[in-house]
Amino acid sequence: MRDAVHAEWTKLRTVSSTAWLLVASVVLTVGISALATATVKCPASCSTDTTKLSLTGIMLGQATVATLAVLVMSSEYSNGMIRVTLAAMPRRSTVLAAKAVVVTAVVLVAGILAVLGSVLVARMLLPGGGFTAANGILPLSLFHGPTFRAAAGSVLYLGLVALLSLGIASTVRESAAAITLVLGLLYIFPVIGDLILNPHWQHRIERWAPMSAGLAIQATQKLKSLPIGPWQGLAVLAIWAVVALLAGGVVLRLRDA
Repeated sequence: MRDAVHAEWTKLRTVSSTAWLLVASVVLTVGISALATATVKCPASCSTDTTKLSLTGIMLGQATVATLAVLVMSSEYSNGMIRVTLAAMPRRSTVLAAKAVVVTAVVLVAGILAVLGSVLVARMLLPGGGFTAANGILPLSLFHGPTFRAAAGSVLYLGLVALLSLGIASTVRESAAAITLVLGLLYIFPVIGDLILNPHWQHRIERWAPMSAGLAIQATQKLKSLPIGPWQGLAVLAIWAVVALLAGGVVLRLRDA
């Protein structure tokens, strides 16, 4: 396993797109979070969950994370490198596990930078929008339990999105199809929920859709009114990721390279 992880790390760090996608993830996350924070003002929106607001960019940054994770697997099929990989490491489950370890590690590092940057920028911008102690709102701080949970959970969310994407790519194999499927899975479900008029089904979609459920981890206010709790929502995303990886592992073992 150690040799497989080292080999996957070597392949990942020598591909230029890896660095670009990771940088794009951090920049997009921080940039969108800053834009969202700057546009909300108090007293008009003093009841806003400022922690969740500061992490808005995760919704866009996850697209680059998903793309990176898909390419980790699908690019080897497109250029034929997968045959070399499987010849050097015949145990296909080990190959998939090594890819999962490496891609999750780099995504978590990028996620930490993106989340810390988003919270720091929001801490600086929020007072200018009226979110001050004078209006009963304390500055954002990672030493505040709910804020730390939301920040750490957002990092884990990105890691789970990467695993979900890797599993789907292992099943589909073709880059464009896998990316389309992953992004559709993340972004289309919430749109469907908004279009459905039946409150019962809206509630179900919000509880079980991977993005809607997973991002519940960012909420720090009115938790009892949420369709699903923060950690329970992240667990739902984890289930999606595990199922995708198991399906990818089965397909990887049964299909020829």
